Amino acid sequence: MTVRKNQATLTADEKRRFVAAVLELKHSGRYDDFVRTHNEFIMSDTDNGERTGHRSPSFLPWHRKFLLDFERALQSVDASVALPYWDWSTDRTVRASLWAPDFLGGTGRSFDGRVTDGPFAASTGDWPITVRVDGRTFLRRSLGRYARALPTRAEVDSVLAMTAYDMAPYNSASDGFRNHLEGWRGVNLHNRVHVWVGGHMATGVSPNDPVFWLHHAYVDKLWAQWQRRHPRSGYVPTGGTPDVVDLDETMKPWNDVRPADLLDHTGFYTFDT
Repeated sequence: MTVRKNQATLTADEKRRFVAAVLELKHSGRYDDFVRTHNEFIMSDTDNGERTGHRSPSFLPWHRKFLLDFERALQSVDASVALPYWDWSTDRTVRASLWAPDFLGGTGRSFDGRVTDGPFAASTGDWPITVRVDGRTFLRRSLGRYARALPTRAEVDSVLAMTAYDMAPYNSASDGFRNHLEGWRGVNLHNRVHVWVGGHMATGVSPNDPVFWLHHAYVDKLWAQWQRRHPRSGYVPTGGTPDVVDLDETMKPWNDVRPADLLDHTGFYTFDT
């Protein structure tokens, strides 16, 4: 069984293996397929039309499946690798261990955001940005420059306390756990982290930055925690809702995956705590 660990507890060998597997997916071209898929959905998901990956109830199961596919791709390179998660409510500064040169590297230069250290820096030659929003071919970050501080544990707990998974109009104006976690309402958790990291993470091609996977692994962990706290509050809507994915409807781009298939993560992986 795959165990997803807090990145702060990874051994040097676990970090090395994760980075090596990510780089191998990049070299083979498989990594950029994930970037393209994410960008296609974030650009097409709208409040008043069809929405699947974002601004909708299926935000959480869609990303759970997206991460599972990526994790399995990593494991096809190295079976020992699992997706780590970044608890940004605890590791809240630019000095957190994930930004060290032996893992993801740090922030970018002040004038262009270019990451200059770590395995994903342009100078290594291993991480050219080919699925991009402009002509720049290097990974960009601006840690803490464009967003207030990362979410606190108290803010996370306030969202975990919400009893309803989602509610009409099932978009970025909705109340409920999903939308407050996604960040369109209230204390803004997920969206704020994307903006705090900045650079590519603040765009539709956010998976260009490998921290995307650690961020979303933690978002997924928070969903699992919420499910345990509120076992009688399930996924909605359950049927007959235009433009969003009901419980037993298939989610694009997959032909045979429904939110109902992804409500229990324990058949796929567990978390260390």
